[in-house]
Amino acid sequence: MAVSSLSSSFCFQDRRGFYSRNGFLSSHLLFRSSIRFSSVQFRSRIYASSAAVALEQEAPTRSEETSAVDLFACPVCYEPLIRKGPSGFNLPAIYRSGFKCRKCNKAYSSKNIYLDLTVTAGAKEYDEPKPAGTELFRSPLVSFLYERGWRQNFNRSGFPGPDEEFNMAQEYFEPVAGGVLVDVSCGSGLFSRKFAKSGVYSRVVALDFSENMLRQCYDFIKSDNSILSSNLALVRADVSRLPFSSGSIDAVHAGAALHCWPSPSNAVAEINRILRSGGVFVGTTFLRVNSSTPAFLRTLGQTTRNYYYWTQEEIEDLCTSCGLINYSCKVQQSFIMFSAQKP
Repeated sequence: MAVSSLSSSFCFQDRRGFYSRNGFLSSHLLFRSSIRFSSVQFRSRIYASSAAVALEQEAPTRSEETSAVDLFACPVCYEPLIRKGPSGFNLPAIYRSGFKCRKCNKAYSSKNIYLDLTVTAGAKEYDEPKPAGTELFRSPLVSFLYERGWRQNFNRSGFPGPDEEFNMAQEYFEPVAGGVLVDVSCGSGLFSRKFAKSGVYSRVVALDFSENMLRQCYDFIKSDNSILSSNLALVRADVSRLPFSSGSIDAVHAGAALHCWPSPSNAVAEINRILRSGGVFVGTTFLRVNSSTPAFLRTLGQTTRNYYYWTQEEIEDLCTSCGLINYSCKVQQSFIMFSAQKP
């Protein structure tokens, strides 16, 4: 089917003839001579018949590029990025594309495996160190071990396991099924791959600050063609500076991540910013105390060298103070899955 963009309505052509959005076009219907084109560049041919005038758009050849506003935004100014390259939201298409902010003129590109949308992307000399807890997960060894023993140890604290955690999260995400999901602090993509394979979401973004975690995620993905060609993107970004426009995302997942963030309040505020009205945030973490913790110990903080753990009440207060509503949670020993919604 060819689709034309005329001055007053769309016109569709198939083997049976010409149609307008409101039915058959009359041969007496007049069109102004100007034709409005979308931002996507096509070679076009004009066809005339006694029924109507239609514009048939030819698909771009492999050597041609399309240019359009993309889902991603500049992490510096939050202006939507202009994408140039092959169309489609999947790993091969995105990583053959270039991205540019038309406001601050900053360009972003892929690193063959992931798209780098950090503020410092492209910096040649400047390097910004992060807290030790963040740097730990940038290690190639930790990235390799994460799904090969590291994550399995979470069961000792009451984590029910990836399959059950995924099913629990899916229940919370039911109101936003079919929307765009961002898996922040995705690590090696354990849950990102599950969300992509579920077919429930129109787009899935696996997002992490660790380059090596994203490389490990790609190693898992490339062995599964059903995921490689799915609507999944790998993005390097900071959870406190998410590269999306305000109100553009339907669902955000953060598995076993809250305790790793340098500033959870900044991160949750950012998540609130990018969520659409009615959007859902689901996260899991370790609790500082659980139902079996003696009362006299509940007021004591539990801080490791690199991480901090909270109570149920503190996590709820964090979400509500950042503007989220409808908080709920499920607890099992030191494991908590919590959910909140954008008003």
